Amino acid sequence: MLMPKRTKHRKVQKGRMKGQDLRGNRIAYGEYGLVATAPCWVKSRQIEAARVAMTRYMKRVGTVWIKIFPDKPYSQKPLGTRMGKGKGNLEGWVAVVRPGRVLFEIAGVPEETAREALRLAAHKLPVETKFYSKADLDRIVDAKLNGVAKKETKEEGVSNEN
Repeated sequence: MLMPKRTKHRKVQKGRMKGQDLRGNRIAYGEYGLVATAPCWVKSRQIEAARVAMTRYMKRVGTVWIKIFPDKPYSQKPLGTRMGKGKGNLEGWVAVVRPGRVLFEIAGVPEETAREALRLAAHKLPVETKFYSKADLDRIVDAKLNGVAKKETKEEGVSNEN
């Protein structure tokens, strides 16, 4: 199971998962990737199950990169415990995933094999995902960035006129 070697704090607060992921939203190493389309917490056991499903289908041909790491501890109160009396014990580790985050990357296999392997991995995850090739995802991310840049320049132009 994936988990950090050491952490600064034993228990952390829940936090929020609003907005798009601005980092880790491009395919950096492989040719194909699995991208999250909704926010969620992915547990370390789910990441491992997805990895096993992919490598088994690919028959250990090609390379798999795991682009998320479960570095956030989550706690849970024991069953049948009344409310209050402090925060629960550490239960496991999760990776916080926001929309646009690349979860897994694959290289060294044909597109059909990569598509099926990532489909099997997606069934093990609690988040909605989409399959992308490197070129397609780069084009989409660049279009979003250019669209944001165009909107900013239009707004600046309008504010300069007034």
